[in-house]
Amino acid sequence: MSYMPQTPQKALPGAYVQTPAHQSQALSQQGQVAQTETQKTTPEEIQPTARAAKAVNEALWEESRYPELDSYIGQGISSEYEISAQSAWAPFQKIKMYPIPDRIFEQYNRAQVSTIMGLFAGFNHAWVAIDNALYLWDYTHPNPDLVSFEDSTHTITAVRLVRPRAGVFVPSIVRLLVVATTADIILVGMSTQTASHGGKMVALYSLKMSTPVKGLDVDVIEGSDATGRIFFSGRGSDDVYEFTYQQEEKWFSNRCARINHTAKGYSTLTPTLFFGQKVQQELVVQMVMDDSRRLLYTLSSKSTIRTFFMRSNSALDLVITKPLNQILSNVGHMTSQIELLTPATRIVSISAITAQEASKTNLVASTSTGCRIFMSATSAYGSSPSSSTAPTSMQVQHVKFPPAENSNPLQNQSSQSSQLTQHSTTPAINTSSRALKETRSAVRYAPGYSLTFVVREQQPGTDLLFASGPDSARIAQPQIQQTPVKYPELAFWISLGSRAEDVGLATGEFSATSSPVGFGNELAVQFDRPTPEIAVLTNTGVHMLRRRRLVDIFAAALRLGGGAEGLEGEVNRFVRRYGRGEVASTALAVACGQAFDVTSDSRLARISDPEVLELARKCFIEYGGKPEYPENSFHDRTVPAIDFVRPSPRHAGVARYISRLLRSIWKAPIVIERLTPTGGFIVVSAVDLGKLQDISQDLTKLKEFLTANKSFIEGLAGPEALGNVHSKREEVSLQGEHRALHALAVLIDRVIEGISFVLVLYDEKIEETILTLANESRQQLRNLSYEGLCTTDLGKMLAKDLVKAIVNRNIVSGSNVETVAEALRRRCGSFCSADDVVIFKAQEFVKRGAEAGADSDVCRDYLNESLRLLRQVAGSLSMEQLQWTIGQYVALQFYAASIQLCLDKANESDRGNRALTWIQEGRPPGDRRGEAFEGRKKCYDLIYQVMLSVERSRTESPDMVDGQLTLSGKRREEVADEIDTADDEVFQTDLYDWYLQNDRADQLLEVESPYIITYLQRRSSDDVAHADLLWRYYIQKERYQDAAVVQLALAKSRFALSLDKRIEYLGNARTNASTTRPGIVRSSRTEVLREVSDLLEVANIQSDLVQRLRSDDRITADRRPKVMEELDGAILPLTVLFNTYCEPAYYFDLCILIYEAADHRVASDIKATWQNLLERAHTMAEQTDQGPAPYEMVAENVRSLGTKLGLSETMFPVTELLPMLKRYAHNFQHESGPETWVLDIFIDLQVPFETLYATLENMFYNDEPPFQGRQRRLIANDIVYIAKMWFQDSIRGSGSPFGGEDNAIAVSQMLHMVMQSGLDERRLEDCQNLRMRIENLLR
Repeated sequence: MSYMPQTPQKALPGAYVQTPAHQSQALSQQGQVAQTETQKTTPEEIQPTARAAKAVNEALWEESRYPELDSYIGQGISSEYEISAQSAWAPFQKIKMYPIPDRIFEQYNRAQVSTIMGLFAGFNHAWVAIDNALYLWDYTHPNPDLVSFEDSTHTITAVRLVRPRAGVFVPSIVRLLVVATTADIILVGMSTQTASHGGKMVALYSLKMSTPVKGLDVDVIEGSDATGRIFFSGRGSDDVYEFTYQQEEKWFSNRCARINHTAKGYSTLTPTLFFGQKVQQELVVQMVMDDSRRLLYTLSSKSTIRTFFMRSNSALDLVITKPLNQILSNVGHMTSQIELLTPATRIVSISAITAQEASKTNLVASTSTGCRIFMSATSAYGSSPSSSTAPTSMQVQHVKFPPAENSNPLQNQSSQSSQLTQHSTTPAINTSSRALKETRSAVRYAPGYSLTFVVREQQPGTDLLFASGPDSARIAQPQIQQTPVKYPELAFWISLGSRAEDVGLATGEFSATSSPVGFGNELAVQFDRPTPEIAVLTNTGVHMLRRRRLVDIFAAALRLGGGAEGLEGEVNRFVRRYGRGEVASTALAVACGQAFDVTSDSRLARISDPEVLELARKCFIEYGGKPEYPENSFHDRTVPAIDFVRPSPRHAGVARYISRLLRSIWKAPIVIERLTPTGGFIVVSAVDLGKLQDISQDLTKLKEFLTANKSFIEGLAGPEALGNVHSKREEVSLQGEHRALHALAVLIDRVIEGISFVLVLYDEKIEETILTLANESRQQLRNLSYEGLCTTDLGKMLAKDLVKAIVNRNIVSGSNVETVAEALRRRCGSFCSADDVVIFKAQEFVKRGAEAGADSDVCRDYLNESLRLLRQVAGSLSMEQLQWTIGQYVALQFYAASIQLCLDKANESDRGNRALTWIQEGRPPGDRRGEAFEGRKKCYDLIYQVMLSVERSRTESPDMVDGQLTLSGKRREEVADEIDTADDEVFQTDLYDWYLQNDRADQLLEVESPYIITYLQRRSSDDVAHADLLWRYYIQKERYQDAAVVQLALAKSRFALSLDKRIEYLGNARTNASTTRPGIVRSSRTEVLREVSDLLEVANIQSDLVQRLRSDDRITADRRPKVMEELDGAILPLTVLFNTYCEPAYYFDLCILIYEAADHRVASDIKATWQNLLERAHTMAEQTDQGPAPYEMVAENVRSLGTKLGLSETMFPVTELLPMLKRYAHNFQHESGPETWVLDIFIDLQVPFETLYATLENMFYNDEPPFQGRQRRLIANDIVYIAKMWFQDSIRGSGSPFGGEDNAIAVSQMLHMVMQSGLDERRLEDCQNLRMRIENLLR
């Protein structure tokens, strides 16, 4: 804003906006702009918990996209099995064998007619029917009690456990035992309860429900879990019957009955008779229910598969009949080599595949040759049927042929390799293997566990079990091969040593999700759900098979690897098959103790072998891969380079392991509110609390592992790891890896404490706690998941509300708040920290103070103690807690403390003082430091509320009473002192803004603070009002020099000020700068005064120019506003005024004033401008009909300009002007006006007579035109006139004539000479008289 007068000059190139700047300068400016934009658009930093939550959600999403069954058993054939003699890779593991109790054998020895056996594996019970008696026992108990059913007098032919129809029986009857005899079918109720050893105890109840079936010889029974319907068939025909039952008899229906759904009319009443050749009767040998599609499948003795659709009206419709020849025909379209599938082949069993597992595949049929035929049922137009529509056709979808004939290590020990067979390319499909030729029966459980029982001719009474399961980890990996592997399975052989009688799933049915996509993902639930176990009943006992998870296989492979070389081979095999991310996740799980194995005493125990754990740790660290940074690809420069780093597979493995631990709770709600039947209110957990504890323990082990190995894990080692990097790329990659892994570590801590907090919540009478919450918080809590609790601000806020509610409830109940809060802090520190304990204690003091009364000493003691505690933990105070405390303090007139606490909270919320730097840099928009200021301002707003409360209190209680300061007045003084002495520049700045926003400028000028000047100086650059306040503040403090500087700056500023306002500022500045005061440096004051005077001179010229142009009719009406806008504002440089306005407009008087202001001393320019001035004035006068004569206008212009110039010798050169005017008068104004009007101008301007006389004398002697010859007398006349006036002036008083004798002699001699020049008669007389008087005085 400084101004320096300069010599006028013509406009130069580049002086206009349109003139291009120098390229380097332009590029520099562009770079600055780009840098500014980059700063503005830099993305906000994601919090570690949010970043980790994103990684966990991505892992969960990946695992939810696990391929559905139909995608890897599509149309075609396969025969891929991975079989190894090495037990580490076996898909199942035999846990133990539970022998049949001796008491059962005792009963068996008494059998007279028949004996059948079976399993109720879901209830860990087995059963045996001996003649007419049924016995059940808990096969897991070493000495079980027998539960018997002996009410029937007929031989038992079949037993089945089904789920009852809803509403028929009391809730304790959880299952129905369907007992078929040679005469009737009986329903027996069964209830269960958990035994002390962890198993199930069952009890049987007579229901008095039965229906006759004599002659049917029932041997097949099946029930629907969804509807409770019971179907059966017998050895007498292939008809399908239904056992119907209801709670009580009705008019047209008995309590129990049977319905034949296949035979029609009289055929149901007459026996089937055969004449002639004996025909083999077709029988139903198996029934399978699929409730997901409302289908019942039957398998006949002739290998015909029939499909029945269960309608909602209790009907059962046969919709598809698929004989063996059609099945073989379908297979023939897939392959011509079907040696194992001929008309002589039998289908030995069928298993349903639910709609949750596969959308297209419905059924798998196992043949006597070991082939598994997957079939799909379709409705009209080939679409998949739904549960409300019946299918119309069934086609073969896929055929899985048996493994190679030499794959049985139990028969071919010498031919087996100890390693798992690997396939780098798709192997040839073997369609002729006879490895499973003598298959007797088979069963399949979701998501693909297949058990095939094979009889060998050498051992006809002994079954070999071929068990296989999907290689889930391999299926989950993206197929990078051109020809993807179809249905990869791991398999192994087990010798049962006896004949299998029944098979059952001991654990619940498997399902990772409720839809086909993701359903079979065993990896996702391997730590979240019980590991599937299958019970196989033989005539010697119950064999328990356990599905081996990938973590178990990996741990076993490490144990059997043998040395470093063996470990490397095994791990590399895992990496090739499953990828580094899965290997890292599995190794981490093993290292954290998640792997199980069977001990030598047939117990299932965690693998705690230090060698195995160490090998797993080594695998996790060494095979975790490296982070990737695509350095050569194009990046958005507004995004930090670290954001482009792709973390290592190790990070993916950790995230995957965490997601698998949290899978069941991550999206689950924390609370579920319910109403009891009696109208009571209860809150239950969506997740079993015991499961929460297990997850917390697993996370704690993970945390301990990462902490213990922090220095070895790349990305967790800390800054010291940067010493090993060799390039910027490696450094950025390592930083990205560290950020990602650190986020996961933070999340682990957060979830552990979150679970602990939930457990505390349920321990602390959660119903009472929730009822104290506000309605909004309560609704938010209903929708809050564990993810939200641990990773979002809302979760943190609700946790604080719950902690506060718990503490308040304990306070109401009389409990010690400190004890309760301390217990919360120990169990879940991040939700209730040590600072929270102090806050709760302080709040209790505040409440006690309020109870004691505002004016009591006890109240003040409590309040002071609360203030002391709260100031210690000000940074941990939430805004709600601060608002509550300030509200209490104000109500108790604890004003000064309120301000102290608010200031402490503001400073703690911005300990780096980022808000101050943001203010000092002009409050740039979009800057994140602005958030720090907003956080502070919330505290300051509370202070302003306190100040208003203090002002209102003044009306209720005066400051002084009888000349004494009242208590209220003293408190108000304390408030004022706290505000004035607050050492918080950000607060002071915001306070001054508040003063101005509320029209309290006078109050602002009374502030005694070192920050007020800084504030006004900072804001003065943006606002005139603040600048006015600044110079007013300076004048009030008698700092006139500083006030003058501010006013000078205002006059020079870019604010939208009129020219008159700027001249006013300059006038005031000159006055203030002229005021002397002790302590002001004289040179500084002089410099300011000089600058003010110079600028004021320019401003006055510009003001004159404005006035001229405003009335100049040469400017058009359209142009005039723009010209006024340009001139009636900022003070323009003299160059602009001269070149743009004054000279083009012929304002020559202003041009001369500009010469003066710019100290332009070129005599020729000055003389030419004066000449132009005279000519312009003369022309203007002549063009005016009414007005002064030309000579009068010229005279007025010269007289006015001479006054403004102060007779400057340079700008008002008398020696040039006098001859110029005389020539003008002679040439243009001859005989116009007084004879001496030219000389009178100079005399009026008080030009020294001596100067005028000398100039005329020179003109007389120079004999220059037009004053030559007779015209010299004109100059002579003027000499006489000036001499006469000089004489009269010099003798006035006691002065000597002409200032001295020498001058008098010279004048006398000159007068003598001019008398000879032909003076006018009057001038001649004056000359003679004057000369006489001079001579008289000289004597």
